[in-house]
Amino acid sequence: MEAPARGERGRTLDLRGEVCPYTFVKSKLAMEEMAMGEVLEVLVDFPPSAKNVPRSMEMEGQEVLGVEEISPSTWRIRVRKTKG
Repeated sequence: MEAPARGERGRTLDLRGEVCPYTFVKSKLAMEEMAMGEVLEVLVDFPPSAKNVPRSMEMEGQEVLGVEEISPSTWRIRVRKTKG
């Protein structure tokens, strides 16, 4: 599991084994605890979550930095907190 990119502060939230809507709810709660500018990496293995979490984060006003398939059944979603 990789840490946030060099120079970025943040955390990783491993939600493998969770399904929608829990993946978004838990991601949103984690973001609420973070400082502005920090990056949250969310690991999911439920295919709809790889689409729904980024879309929902954008609707919340957060900056989605990317969605990357890191194995055949795992995605990494990177989100920067830009809204309190």
